[in-house]
Amino acid sequence: MTPSNISNTNDTICAVATATGGALGIIRISGKDAITIADKIFTPSSKPHVSLAQRHAGTVTYGHICGSDGQVVDDVLVSIFRAPHSYTGEDSVEISCHGSSYILQKTMQLLIDNGCRAAGPGEYTLRAFLNGKMDLSQAEAVADLIASSSEAAHRVAMNQMRGGFSRKLKELRDHLLHLTSLVELEIDFSDHEELEFADRDELRQLAETIEHTITKLANSFGTGNTLKNGIPVAIIGETNAGKSTLLNVLLNDDKAIVSDVHGTTRDVIEDTVCIEGLTFRFIDTAGIRDTNDKIEAMGIERSFMAMDKALIVIMMYDLQRPAGDFSQFYSQVAGRLSGKQVILAVNKCDITADIPPLLNEIVHDQDSAQFHTVTISAKHNTNIDTLKSLLVKLADVPDMSANDTIVTNLRHYEALTKSLEAITRVIEGLNTNLPADLLSQDLRECIYHLNEILGEFSSDEVLKNIFSHFCIGK
Repeated sequence: MTPSNISNTNDTICAVATATGGALGIIRISGKDAITIADKIFTPSSKPHVSLAQRHAGTVTYGHICGSDGQVVDDVLVSIFRAPHSYTGEDSVEISCHGSSYILQKTMQLLIDNGCRAAGPGEYTLRAFLNGKMDLSQAEAVADLIASSSEAAHRVAMNQMRGGFSRKLKELRDHLLHLTSLVELEIDFSDHEELEFADRDELRQLAETIEHTITKLANSFGTGNTLKNGIPVAIIGETNAGKSTLLNVLLNDDKAIVSDVHGTTRDVIEDTVCIEGLTFRFIDTAGIRDTNDKIEAMGIERSFMAMDKALIVIMMYDLQRPAGDFSQFYSQVAGRLSGKQVILAVNKCDITADIPPLLNEIVHDQDSAQFHTVTISAKHNTNIDTLKSLLVKLADVPDMSANDTIVTNLRHYEALTKSLEAITRVIEGLNTNLPADLLSQDLRECIYHLNEILGEFSSDEVLKNIFSHFCIGK
């Protein structure tokens, strides 16, 4: 979407709102001429014919789309929404037809020939924002809701889209405005020293309450980002320890090549799966060993990078190999496990169940990481459910109710961080008896950054960047 599209809201737009290949397809039309243009290509089946313009909002009419030559393109259902009671706040029409790509594109062509413009990514939600149907944080939650791949991510996005986050921000802003008004009254009546509008201790207490709330919101970003993008889990080990086999089992798909040849995996392989309502992002890494192969060495370096980014590390040990060999491997990775949850997956228990005593000495000699041991057979799917349950436990995602406010958006996190810096300066200023005009400046900066999240101060460039990541038709 170009910046000109952002201000050009007089156009009537259309787009296919459904994925290709389905049995049904939906085309959305929005704008001041939406109903008039739809009338030009639609003929109702009922007699006498009543045009869409004459029908009430909320009605669904059966009929057919006709081309300029009078040929029927498809039998369809047409739904009418009148401003302001529509998703965009404008007159809108939805055409439900068969999912044939030809039918959808032919209908789109007819709409454009009769005055519509093809919508850009996110333009429907952009118009909903510009028309006051939702604030910017709610609009961004629409994209998160569409992309949600787990129950937890869906719950967070739904709460934000319904205004849970917005209400929290507006409550904060109201408190800040009250605080600002008290401080600025001091400025207005600075010549009357006998007047006191608020005790400084009370101002400090209010500012500290605001600081606590903003801090809590900002600190929730770690959890929110994990829920949104998946909990990163690196699968590491020596070559042929069974890493790729485990990945395939966890994904229930032959994602990675499995071979007896050492060094088969030369790059990281990544995919996600939902376990007990949480999304995990598994990363199968190249086997770590000393090698002169430049390509394999590059893969091993990427394995180290994946390990650094992971919250949980599954470290695989092949029971068929001597524990002494594993000790050499472990010495290469131990320094990168600090502060991480590490699952020692003792693999190939279908061949032997005897765990070498030396193994526990090797890994539990380290206190920089928390170790958990599970015996598995990746090949025969033994104890994989136990491993999955352990992953959910170690993810340590707090229980959330439908009303919990969790920050998942980096833009929101950055704005909250700036707000937090500003309110912290206010508290420091109150502690050092800073003049009221300087306190007021920091308070207004805090309010400004909260309003940025809500979209009350957003440039066309910011809006373009946000909505360009939406799918077309939303």
